[in-house]
Amino acid sequence: MSLYKLADFDPQYRDTFDGQEIKGLGVYTEGTDEKIGNVHDVLVDDDGHFRYLVVDLGFWIFGKKVLLPIGRARIDYNRDRVTVIGLTRQQAEELPEFNERLALDYDYEERVRGVYRNRPVETTAPLESATPLESSTSLGTTSTQPTYTRDTYTYDKEPGLFGLHDQDNPTLRLYEERLIANKRRQKVGEVGVGKHVESETARVAVPVEREHVVIERMTPTDAGRTVTPGEANFQEGEVARMEIYEETPEVRKEAFIREEVRVKKVVEKDTVERQETVRREELDVDASGLPVDER
Repeated sequence: MSLYKLADFDPQYRDTFDGQEIKGLGVYTEGTDEKIGNVHDVLVDDDGHFRYLVVDLGFWIFGKKVLLPIGRARIDYNRDRVTVIGLTRQQAEELPEFNERLALDYDYEERVRGVYRNRPVETTAPLESATPLESSTSLGTTSTQPTYTRDTYTYDKEPGLFGLHDQDNPTLRLYEERLIANKRRQKVGEVGVGKHVESETARVAVPVEREHVVIERMTPTDAGRTVTPGEANFQEGEVARMEIYEETPEVRKEAFIREEVRVKKVVEKDTVERQETVRREELDVDASGLPVDER
């Protein structure tokens, strides 16, 4: 459990207390109203809860500093004072001295708490503790002498030393609404991906060849020459044959892969603002003209 000086924990602590300053308040005993010193500083825990008042027992010059558990202090800002419950000035001077330059460890705190435990404030009900050793007094009240260990001790186990309210002080809880943002996944539609066939007329040019016969009549170079007997062969009917070809276009269809389509989803992120009216409770005090100290 770490402890911090109030200004080190929160440099703007005065804003939290509406500008009220606890440092410098006079510290007085209960009943005898004897001044024993002034508040030099405040020690708070990791959560900012008051745990000890550092009381300077000197008046004109700095004197011995001791720790006062917050549960034994009653702070009155209207009178600029702190009242110590169950401790005299002589008893305060017997407390272990607080040295700001030395580490504030569990053993030192136990020495301080032990002094206050030996001077319990009378109560009609036992204080909460880990393993209390209770003894009844002749007044019918109960004093508690708890025992703790370094690993199990917490401040809330000793409300008599560190509680901020008396049993006579009522506690009123004020409630406030706040917006809780969450997300709900819902289906907004679906996308179907399919195929259909489109037909169109395609044209292709195919070069083709056709054969035909050309008959040429030529005058031989030896025209007019007399042939020898038997050379002239006078025949009737077919004397020559030539095959003629032509090409015709032949078109067929074949399928091939044109493109590939991949279907996937992508997530788009956006910030959506919603506005609602929230309520909170504020304290109304009807004191009918009586002085009321709000802290």
